[in-house]
Amino acid sequence: MNKTGSTLIYLECPLTGEQFDPDYPHRINPSNGKPLLAKYDYKLASKTLTKYNLSKRNPDLWRYREVLPIRDFSNIFSLGEGFTPLIKSNRLSCHLGLKNLWIKDESLNPTGSFKARGLAVAISRAYELGIRNITMPSAGNAAGAMAAYAAKAGMNANVFMPKDVPLANYLECKYYGANVELIDGFINDCGRISSEIAKKNDLFDISTMKEPYRVEGKKTMAYEIVEQLGWSVPDVIIYPTGGGTGVVGIWKAMKEMQELGLIDSKRPRIISVQAEGCSPIYNAFIKGERFSEDFSNPKTLASGLRVPSAIGDFLVLDAIRESEGKVMVVSDKSMIKSVELLSQFEGIFSAPEGGATLSALKNLIVTGEISNDMNVVLMNTGTSLKYIEAVNS
Repeated sequence: MNKTGSTLIYLECPLTGEQFDPDYPHRINPSNGKPLLAKYDYKLASKTLTKYNLSKRNPDLWRYREVLPIRDFSNIFSLGEGFTPLIKSNRLSCHLGLKNLWIKDESLNPTGSFKARGLAVAISRAYELGIRNITMPSAGNAAGAMAAYAAKAGMNANVFMPKDVPLANYLECKYYGANVELIDGFINDCGRISSEIAKKNDLFDISTMKEPYRVEGKKTMAYEIVEQLGWSVPDVIIYPTGGGTGVVGIWKAMKEMQELGLIDSKRPRIISVQAEGCSPIYNAFIKGERFSEDFSNPKTLASGLRVPSAIGDFLVLDAIRESEGKVMVVSDKSMIKSVELLSQFEGIFSAPEGGATLSALKNLIVTGEISNDMNVVLMNTGTSLKYIEAVNS
C-alpha cells in the first residue's frame, strides 16, 4: 500500500470492460466517449477497511481511504467534507405514518451541498496527477465546490454557468477566485463551451461523469448511510437526479461494501426523482431504453435537476433497474411545498432537489409502494440558502 492506503488498480469502461492506467489523467474512454470508473483491490482493502478500524477514524469521507483514489496524504485538499448527519425523522415520520424515515442532510457539507464530496476527491486526484488548470460547466453548486477546492489547492479554476444561475452560486465562485463566464443557454451549452475552451487552452475538464473521480467522492454517501445505520442497508433510498453521479456512486458503493465484507447481498431499492420540466432519465426508464434522449427546452427551478442529457445515463438506468427501483417526476410546486414540510417538521431548509425526494415519497405512500415499516432514506443534497430567489418565487 501507499501513504494513504489506496488500493486503486485500474480504470474501467463499464460498457466495454476495457482497462486503463489510473495514474494517467484519463477523462473518458477515447473509443466511445463513455465514463470510466475506478476499480480497487478489494481483497487487500478489506484487511484494513474494517468496522473496527473505521470506528477509530476521523468523521469525514477520507475515512474510506482504501477505496478512494488518492495515493499520498499530501495531495488531499479537505475542507471537512463528508460524514454528514443521518437524521431520524420523528415529527415528519408521524405526519406521514412511517416508522423509520431518515434524512441524509448533505447541506452541512462545505459549500452547502453534496457537490463538495465529488469535487474534493476530483480536485485532490487531479492535483496528484500534476494538473493545475481546470474547467467545468455547472448549474451552480458544483461550480461553487470546484472553485472552493481549487482555491484550497492553489489551482486555476474556470467555470461556465447558465446566466440564470442562482446569485449565491455565482458570487461564491467569484470570491473563491474562479474565472466565471455566464452563458445564454442550458448546462449542455455550458459543457460544449467548457470543452472547447479546455482544448484551446489545455485545461482539464472535470465535467460530471467526464472524469473518473467525482463519482468516487459521491459514493461515500452510501458508505456513511450504511455505517450510520449500524451496518444495516436501508430498504429504500430516494435520490434527486440531474447528471446522476450520486445514483451511480451509491450503487457502486453497495457492490464495493459487499466485496469488502462490510454488508451482505441486500441492496436498497433506488428511487430516482426528476423534475416534470426536465426528465430525460424518466422518459428512458418508462420506454425501457438503456440510453436517454436529450430533453428539449428544460424548465425547473431546481437548477441541479435541469440537466437535459447525462453522459452516464446508462449507468443511472442500470443501477435503478438492478435495484428494482423506479424513476419518478414531480412538479416544481410540489418541491417547494415539500421544502416547507421539511423545514417546519424537521428544521431542515432543504434545496428544492431535497424537496423533490419528499414529494416522491408522499406519492409512493399513496400508491402503497412504501409501507410504514420500511427503512427509508431521503437524500437532501443541499441548502435552500442558495436558492433564495427560487423559493421566494
